[in-house]
Amino acid sequence: MSNSERPNQIFRNLNAKIASIPMILTALVVFVGGTAWTVLYSFTNSKLLPRLNFVGLDQYHRLWSTSRWLVSIENLLIYGAISLVFSLVIGFLLAALLDQKIRFEDTFRTIFLYPFALSFIVTGLVWQWLLNPDFGVQRVVRDLGWTSFSFDPLYNSSIVIYGISIAALWQGTGLIMCLMLAGLRGIDEDIWKAARVDGIPMWKTYLFIVIPMMRPVFITTLVIIAAGIVKVYDLVVAQTSGGPGIASEVPAKYVYDYMFFAQNLGQGFAASTMMLLSVVIVIVPWAYLEFGGRKRG
Repeated sequence: MSNSERPNQIFRNLNAKIASIPMILTALVVFVGGTAWTVLYSFTNSKLLPRLNFVGLDQYHRLWSTSRWLVSIENLLIYGAISLVFSLVIGFLLAALLDQKIRFEDTFRTIFLYPFALSFIVTGLVWQWLLNPDFGVQRVVRDLGWTSFSFDPLYNSSIVIYGISIAALWQGTGLIMCLMLAGLRGIDEDIWKAARVDGIPMWKTYLFIVIPMMRPVFITTLVIIAAGIVKVYDLVVAQTSGGPGIASEVPAKYVYDYMFFAQNLGQGFAASTMMLLSVVIVIVPWAYLEFGGRKRG
C-alpha cells in the first residue's frame, strides 16, 4: 500500500478516541481548570464569594503564621509516617503469613480485608466508642481488676493523633495485605525452590530476593497510602472533630472549615494550594525517576 492510500494517523482507532473525549474534557476542565482557578484565587482576599482583588502573598503569610495550620501540618506528618511505615510492615507480614498456604486462608483474608469495606465515618465512630474511657477499652480493663489502667488517646491532646492512626491502620492494612499477597503469588515458585536448595534463610530470601522483585507492587502501594494520607478528613471528623481544641487538626479539615464555615475563600484556597504543592513535590520527582529513568534505560 502506498503512502497516499494509508489512513491518516488522526483517524486511526477513531472510535476509541471519540469515546475518550469525555474523560479528556473532565480532566482538563474539572481537574486542571479547577486547580488553576484555586491557585489564582489564593492570591486574592476572597471572603464569602470569590473576587479578583489581588493581595499578593498575604494569604500565605497569614497561613504559615496561624498555629492551627502548623498543628495540622505536624499532625499530617505524624499520621503519614505511622500510616506509611506500619501499613507496609504489617501488611507485608500478614501477606507473608497467608502465603504459607495456611488453612482457612480465604476466611482470614476476608476478615482482614473487611474493615476496608467500611467508610471512614463508620470506622471513626466505632473507634471513638472503643477508645472512650467511660465504656471502651479502658473501662473493660479496669472492670477486670486493673483499676489504674489508662488508655484514652482521643481525650489526650498530646497523643490524640496516634489514636486516630490506630483506626486508620485497622481499616487500611487489609488492602495493603491483599496487594502484597498478590505480589507474592506472582513470584516464580522456582525462585523459592532455588533459595531452599542453596540453604538461604527465609528472611534473607524475602529481604534480598522477593522484596526487590516486588518493586512495582510497593510503588502502587505507596501511591495508595500517600493519597489516603493527604486527603484524610472524615476519620478525624468522626472521631474528634479536630479536638481536643485543635490538637487533631489536619490540612483537609482546615481547608473545609475556612471555605465553608469561616467564609474565607482566600485562606482556604491558599491552604489547598499548599496541599497541592506538597503532592507535586513528592509525585513529580518520583514519576521522573520511575518513568523517565525507565525510558532512558
